[in-house]
Amino acid sequence: MSRSEDALMRLPMKMTASTRLVGGVTIVDLSGRIVLGDGSAGLRDLLRDLVSEGNKKILLNLRNVNYIDSSGLGELVSAFTSMRSQGGELKLLNLTKRVRALLQITKLLTVFDITDDEATSVKSFSPAIWPSSLPESRAAV
Repeated sequence: MSRSEDALMRLPMKMTASTRLVGGVTIVDLSGRIVLGDGSAGLRDLLRDLVSEGNKKILLNLRNVNYIDSSGLGELVSAFTSMRSQGGELKLLNLTKRVRALLQITKLLTVFDITDDEATSVKSFSPAIWPSSLPESRAAV
């Protein structure tokens, strides 16, 4: 086993997630590995649940994600396109050097809105469109 493989084996295996709400944006703090199996399935299930609960602005904090495989990348892309098609936004925050390099190699760095500052990310989400902002004639229909 090479040193790099040995180092990967010592990384935290399981992906964990916690959510918090800041300024109307759901921030998902992820840690561990997003890989085939529990990691990518867990991310998919979490994001699906958040969207079904009405969360349309989701920020994935990847500060403590130390590894993403092709399955994990697929889940990120799938979540991004799913959010877009449902009128929501999914953005990424605090990429590690390894994750940033992976997104750059796969040309996905240009697909996602990525920042390293939480406050800037939260402010960058589109303002909500409220029914009360509709013209009176349409609201009465």
